[in-house]
Amino acid sequence: MKVLELFRPTVGAATLGFARRAMSEAIERSVSRSTFKKPISEHQLIQAKLAEMAVGIDAAALLVYRAAWQRDTTERSISREAAIAKLYSTETAFEIIDQAVQIFGGLGLVRGTTVERLFRHSRAFRIFDGTSEIQQLIIARNLLQHR
Repeated sequence: MKVLELFRPTVGAATLGFARRAMSEAIERSVSRSTFKKPISEHQLIQAKLAEMAVGIDAAALLVYRAAWQRDTTERSISREAAIAKLYSTETAFEIIDQAVQIFGGLGLVRGTTVERLFRHSRAFRIFDGTSEIQQLIIARNLLQHR
């Protein structure tokens, strides 16, 4: 379990990088893609998607950093913190990448584009080092043990 505690935050960090790249690609595409005679970045729904991406990325980063910091500064088990970081980061990255695909429209599904590749690869991270459901069990068991 100690090994998984070490690797779960790194999986979270990897997906955090995926999410950041997807948001960057989505921003660029939203500025260059036009509908109704204006860039889609000027539409409020696209702005809301971009804002949600930014919030998710910042929250995931803080959870990953917390798990890594606790690993470096304490001797106690960080299974709860590692599971939270991995669960939140992988799920959030998948959602952010999915929204980037939406912003790209049909081009987001073309094999070889950055967002298509991120979408395809991000799914596996939700399984590595324990599925999202396993992370939920670890978190819940930890909460119940320490009540």
